[in-house]
Amino acid sequence: MAERLKVGIIGGTGMVGQRFVQLLDGHPWFEVVSIAASGRSAGKTYEESVQNRWKMAGPIPEQVKNIIIQDAAKVEEVAADVDFVFCAVDMKKDEILALEEAYAKTGTPVISNNSAHRWTPDVPMVIPEINPEHIEVIAAQRKRLGTKTGFIAVKPNCSIQSYVPALNALLDFKPTQVVASTYQAISGAGKNFTDWPDMLDNVIPYIGGEEEKSEQEPLRIWGHVAGGEIVKASSPLITTQCIRVPVTDGHLATVFVSFENKPSKEEIIKRWSQFAGRPQELGLPSAPKQFITYFEEENRPQTKLDRDIERGMGVSVGRLREDSLYDFKFVGLSHNTLRGAAGGAVLIAELLKAEGYIQPK
Repeated sequence: MAERLKVGIIGGTGMVGQRFVQLLDGHPWFEVVSIAASGRSAGKTYEESVQNRWKMAGPIPEQVKNIIIQDAAKVEEVAADVDFVFCAVDMKKDEILALEEAYAKTGTPVISNNSAHRWTPDVPMVIPEINPEHIEVIAAQRKRLGTKTGFIAVKPNCSIQSYVPALNALLDFKPTQVVASTYQAISGAGKNFTDWPDMLDNVIPYIGGEEEKSEQEPLRIWGHVAGGEIVKASSPLITTQCIRVPVTDGHLATVFVSFENKPSKEEIIKRWSQFAGRPQELGLPSAPKQFITYFEEENRPQTKLDRDIERGMGVSVGRLREDSLYDFKFVGLSHNTLRGAAGGAVLIAELLKAEGYIQPK
């Protein structure tokens, strides 16, 4: 691609915003030209704004150090400089809803990392390998918003990436009941151990709102477009527990599943190893070559060893075996700030660009 699209990051100083900055450094299709945050940060350089709270392993990319932070609330000013934006703000739900729609109404596509619009009927919530066809609902959304080019698309909750892809590969066997427990890293709360010393040597058996998201969002992912909105699937029945554990990055899930048509262990592993989607067909820059990797070892996947598989964009599964109450049980793992957050949103943007939904203004 000769000319890269101009990208803005709304909420670029937080942990997920920093991950966007890091991932987009040197991206072949996208170039960060604008970073916006709260009025408190506006007017500072990006380096000044984050230098004492930079949470990424590598340094602040040189390309963005001297970008002057804009006020995210000044929508017209920010939108004028960019072709589309990523949004990862820390605000109340109603404020996020209003802010993202305001950007979309300027004709600016919004790829959101926030949860506010996940259940807006005409906003696609996408895992690109699983439900790329849901982006068709954007036409109805544009009509509602009164814009020809703007829209909102959102990525789902980070924890479901650890088990939904593995289950999706088995939908032909009609899963009926799923029990999933997720063991979630502290970066999912936007923190590290310096910010949250109470997490050292500790486990917290509650994450606010997470279990409802983990049980319901997969059904929307597996739903279909009808009448200008997403209609969620009615099955399988999913119940979850979500637990915070003392891990920097990586969400691990233990999963029990029953099927209407029970497959063999060999059939399941074959489906996992062969599963690919639209990102792999298109050769998108952030797409993992092997979406799901199955480990034969009894002690894999491990969070520390396997969260970075396929540059953090792959999903790992292991310990597949028959169960005494359900048909099968297994363990899944995904990187929560890469596949589950910023990386997943970048992949959505690549899909939307490749399919013609995002273009230069």
